[in-house]
Amino acid sequence: MNAWHLHPQLADDTAPVIELPLCEVRLMDDANHPWLVLVPRVADIVEFIELDPAQRAQLTTEIDAACHALKALFKPDKLNVAALGNLVPQLHVHVIARYKTDIAWPRPVWGAADARPYAPEELIQRVRALGAALA
Repeated sequence: MNAWHLHPQLADDTAPVIELPLCEVRLMDDANHPWLVLVPRVADIVEFIELDPAQRAQLTTEIDAACHALKALFKPDKLNVAALGNLVPQLHVHVIARYKTDIAWPRPVWGAADARPYAPEELIQRVRALGAALA
């Protein structure tokens, strides 16, 4: 079995926030939406069903924590949770805070607008706040 590594596209598009027991939690570098990506640190996993039962339960617990953190910090109208993996095959779960006033509402965020990278200080502040909320 191969060692776990983060897919290069996820590494390019996100910033590290915190490591939970199963997942590396990362912030999508798109200031249009508060957007976390949870990546289970399990090698060669593409589908949720490839995790063992304990890992699936842990992933669910960590998704729950991410949802609560986004809800507490950003007070969204809706949370979107998705594991698509059509472009990046490594299993990862998107947890996105959505607002009725956001640039993509009510459509999915993908392809609705160009990503708006965080300013460096804004990225640092957001990562710190999310890390503290998830710790």
